[in-house]
Amino acid sequence: MLTAAEAAALFDRRRRAWLAEDLEGYLACFAADLVFQAPNSSEPLLGREAFAALVQRSFQNLRPLSFEFRQLMAEDDVVLAEWRIEVERRADGRRLGWDGMSVCRIVGGEIQSWREYWNPRDLADQ
Repeated sequence: MLTAAEAAALFDRRRRAWLAEDLEGYLACFAADLVFQAPNSSEPLLGREAFAALVQRSFQNLRPLSFEFRQLMAEDDVVLAEWRIEVERRADGRRLGWDGMSVCRIVGGEIQSWREYWNPRDLADQ
């Protein structure tokens, strides 16, 4: 059974790696057979390699500025997180920020599944 402290430690490690643009450290938080889904994708990404390609594209286009976990709740192996992300587009320096919620499953200290919920209009309106 996952404790709230263990979940918070993994989320903090993930946040620090993302802010440092440490792709290897960031991906180390996720299981090899990860299932990832976000509102801007019609199908889930299957596997850490597919997720790695998404994260690499993100790092090429966006500079991470902040990643704040506002609420974090863990029960059994499921973690619910409310968060805010801010980035800067590398092409023009424009800053973007959005709020979201995620549901993930953590097994063996790795994120096995991750589903994000956020409003795509929040980004379109910026």
